[in-house]
Amino acid sequence: MTNPLDAPDTSTRPTRPTRPARSAERLSAGDLPALRRRTSAVLIASQILGGLGVPIGIALAPVLASEVSGSEALSGLAPTASVAGTALLSLPLAALMTSRGRRPGLVLAYLIGALGAGLVVVATVVENFPLLLFGMAAFGAGSSANLQARFAAADLVEPDRRGRAISTVIWATTIGSVLGPNIAAPVGRLFRGTAISEHAGPFFFAAAIFLFAALLVAVLLRPDPLMTARALAPQGDTSPAGRSLRAGFTAVRGSARARLALVTVAVSHTAMVSIMVMTPVHLGHHGAGLQLIGLVISGHIAGMYAFSPVMGWLSDRFGRLAVIGLAIGLLSCAALLAGTAGASHGRTAAGLFLLGLGWSAGLVSGSALLTDSVPQPARAAVQGLSDLTMNTAAGVGGAIAGLIVARAGYGWLNAVAACLLLPLAAMALRRSLARPTAHEAPGTPTPDAPGTPGPGASAPTATAGPMPPAAAEH
Repeated sequence: MTNPLDAPDTSTRPTRPTRPARSAERLSAGDLPALRRRTSAVLIASQILGGLGVPIGIALAPVLASEVSGSEALSGLAPTASVAGTALLSLPLAALMTSRGRRPGLVLAYLIGALGAGLVVVATVVENFPLLLFGMAAFGAGSSANLQARFAAADLVEPDRRGRAISTVIWATTIGSVLGPNIAAPVGRLFRGTAISEHAGPFFFAAAIFLFAALLVAVLLRPDPLMTARALAPQGDTSPAGRSLRAGFTAVRGSARARLALVTVAVSHTAMVSIMVMTPVHLGHHGAGLQLIGLVISGHIAGMYAFSPVMGWLSDRFGRLAVIGLAIGLLSCAALLAGTAGASHGRTAAGLFLLGLGWSAGLVSGSALLTDSVPQPARAAVQGLSDLTMNTAAGVGGAIAGLIVARAGYGWLNAVAACLLLPLAAMALRRSLARPTAHEAPGTPTPDAPGTPGPGASAPTATAGPMPPAAAEH
């Protein structure tokens, strides 16, 4: 039979509201539209909550590290620990999702994030710097949950809508990212006169937010989108042997498109983080105050998240490779503007805004292409590998960025970031010029093309619909 997730829904009959089924196997293709809307709503809500909690750590971790350690030189270790925690937890969480589904993995990630926030508060009270770093590493699980949610949004949608599904969940982060830092100060003031400092108090708020997000996902993300997708997949795609993390590595090695997607996400994230973390230092050297620095970073965050639905639509309409090319162009322009800005704060702000747009284009198109390029059973493992790679690369890039600025200057940092784009551009160009293989040629059934049966399935039915124009690049 044809996999309903690989064919556009062209049925005109009315669909009844989907109720949580006892097992994913009881769902039919007619239930999918309502289930997609429900799943998307739950993921958007959890993403907003996660967006409220995660920025608190980004904003306050360096301050707490300085307070607890007594040294400003060690302040950068706290956010680094959070990034490291996000990277290290990516594979275990992906392994859990691979075997048990999205819901257990997301719930566990939020619970670990809440525990980490609590440990951060305890560490500030007892003034234990190693415990603070351990708490920040666990706090990074909140970021892991937010990153994995974008893939959960793509589990049940057709290939020609995956970009939009992923970008919608990413866009929801905008709400939390804008509100979170603004809520931190009022929450911190509630702890005046207590043993908990104002800078640690907001982590209590973050812990509560993560706990609520875990409860929301545990109760409402039913049936599990990943397990449902597997239940609806052709029988030949459901072999448990294909769901191990080893199979994820194998799937990436065996697919040129998957390798391009992985490099796109990693390079886009590394270039963005490396330039972003040193921009406040650059602005400060040229006389910018905290208010102006905040405005520049806010514009950057707006570029990262607010326009992600546009990137998703472009990715679905014109193909993943086209938007990867757009990402390379935007990131290159950002490095040129910021790197040559000097004392021009407006030019720096424009560069940071384009940096956010380029990151959005790279993350959305790369994530969609990665999902398109590997078999369904291996997707959760491959997606965990993607998050591990991007966060590890960004952590290294962020650490090296400080050394580059200290020794050569902010302009050279942007030049190095631009050089990182060259291998990605070469891979994308080679892929665009490559002669399509049998399973990628336009009009030929592929595991991800609309109207395509999986291994061992029968021929597509007439209701499967035509292949979208950009299917050859999906």
